[in-house]
Amino acid sequence: MATTTSITTTYAGEFLRDYIAAALLSGKTLNDGAITLKPNVKYKEVIKKVATTDLIKNASCDFDASSSVTLTERILEPEEFQVNVELCKKDFRSDWEAIEMGMSVYDNLPPSFADFLVQHVIGKVAEKTEQNIWGGVNATEGEFDGFTTRMAADADVNDAVNGGETAFSSSNIITLLGNVVDSIPSAVYGKEDLTIYIPTIAYQSYVRALGGFSSGGQGAAGVNNQGSLWYNMGNALSFEGIKVQLAPGMPTDHIVAGEASNLFFGTGLFSDHNEVKLLDMGDLDGSQNVRVIMRYTANVQYGIGSDLVLLTLA
Repeated sequence: MATTTSITTTYAGEFLRDYIAAALLSGKTLNDGAITLKPNVKYKEVIKKVATTDLIKNASCDFDASSSVTLTERILEPEEFQVNVELCKKDFRSDWEAIEMGMSVYDNLPPSFADFLVQHVIGKVAEKTEQNIWGGVNATEGEFDGFTTRMAADADVNDAVNGGETAFSSSNIITLLGNVVDSIPSAVYGKEDLTIYIPTIAYQSYVRALGGFSSGGQGAAGVNNQGSLWYNMGNALSFEGIKVQLAPGMPTDHIVAGEASNLFFGTGLFSDHNEVKLLDMGDLDGSQNVRVIMRYTANVQYGIGSDLVLLTLA
C-alpha cells in the first residue's frame, strides 16, 4: 500500500519551483567534526583501552617489572537503517506540478518535487542521526544507543553535580557549566580537543547569560558592554578556556564533556548518508508508484569512560 499522501493545494499555472520545508537540524556534530569519525566500518571495530599502574620506581641494578598493564576494549558496531517511502503519481496529477508530469497517462513524478524529496529525506536522516548520536535508545525503532544513554549506564563516567536544577536557564547555566568543569579529570583538563557539548536550550541560556541583564549574567551589559547584541551566531563559544560545542540532538537535560578523540561515530561509507534512490515502479510492476529508498549504517562509542563527564538535570 502506498504511503498516505495528502494533496490540499490547487493548480494555478506553472509552479515556480520554490519549495519551503520546515527547518531541519543539520547534523551539526558530524558536520563540525566535533567527534571522531570512523568510516569504512563494515561490521565491527575494536577500540582498545590501556590501563597501567605506577610505572616509575627507584632504580636498581636488576630488571624489576614496575607496573601492571590491563587491556580492555569497547566495540563500535554500526547498525543498519533504511528509509522506504512509496508515492502514487496519480496523487500529483491535480497538483501544482501536473504540467511537469507530461501529457501521457504514463507520467513521471514531477522533477522539481523529486529533487525536493531527495533533499528532504537527506535532511531528515541528518536530523535523526544528530539526535541518535547524543540521545538515541537502541530499543526504539530507527535508533542506536547515543552517548548520553551509554554514559548514564556506565559507572566509570564522572557525574557532575546538578544542584537540583530541572531545566537550563540564564541564571543557572554558568554554575552548571562550572560543575561540569570541576568534574573533568586532571589528566584530561587542558587537552587540546577537550570540549563541552551542550543542547540548544543550554546554548541559548549561555548566550543570554553572557549578554548580562540577569542574575546569572556577566556584568550589567554583558560581553564588551554590548548586552544582547554581543552574539552574532558566528562566534565560537568557550567556558573557562574550554570549547563549547552546540549539539542540537542532545537531550535537553544533559551536558557532556570530554575529548573529541574519545568519542567515535562509526559508519560504512559516508556517501551512503547522501544517496537517496528514486525508483519508478511502472516498468517493473505496471503500477503508478514511485519508491524512495535509502540505506546506511551508523552507531557511536567512546573509549575511556573515566575521561568523560555527564551532567543530568534532576
